[in-house]
Amino acid sequence: MKNAIWGMLNETEKALLREVEPKRLNKLDEDGLAELHDRIRRARRKYTKLYRRRASEQVDKDASRKKAHQQHARTVTKAEAFEDALAIVSDKLARAARDSAEELKQERLEAARSWKSGSSDQGKKGKKGKGKVRGKKGKGGKPAHQNTKGKAKTPVSRKSVASQRSSKGRKPAARG
Repeated sequence: MKNAIWGMLNETEKALLREVEPKRLNKLDEDGLAELHDRIRRARRKYTKLYRRRASEQVDKDASRKKAHQQHARTVTKAEAFEDALAIVSDKLARAARDSAEELKQERLEAARSWKSGSSDQGKKGKKGKGKVRGKKGKGGKPAHQNTKGKAKTPVSRKSVASQRSSKGRKPAARG
């Protein structure tokens, strides 16, 4: 970033933009990146709104967009600085999210493989009939509580079905 831009910023804005330096970004985890992303986005939104509001008022007074832009160029510069920082953090956050999603996927796949092979404690319990709830056939399909065919109908469920049927009604005959 240019020195002229650093000169425009106050200390809190400078501190926020310093957090985008590669050394500091590499130390942050996904949650830290998300929090930084939110703070930078708020700052960018602040200066973008401020510029638009001031410039639109100035256009009404001067009847010229060029003059309005020139008078509020400092605010636009700040908004652009935060836009650039937001792009950097967004990219880093997207990478971190992809990495953690891939990591979670691998963990789920590994857990599924170990359960299938029966190497985990849960898988062994499931084979003996303890632990995991299985369907009627015991082949590892849907758990019994998700099987809707064998489920007893309660008065509430019967009332719900009857209510749905009655609300639909019949379609009137077409007039010829």
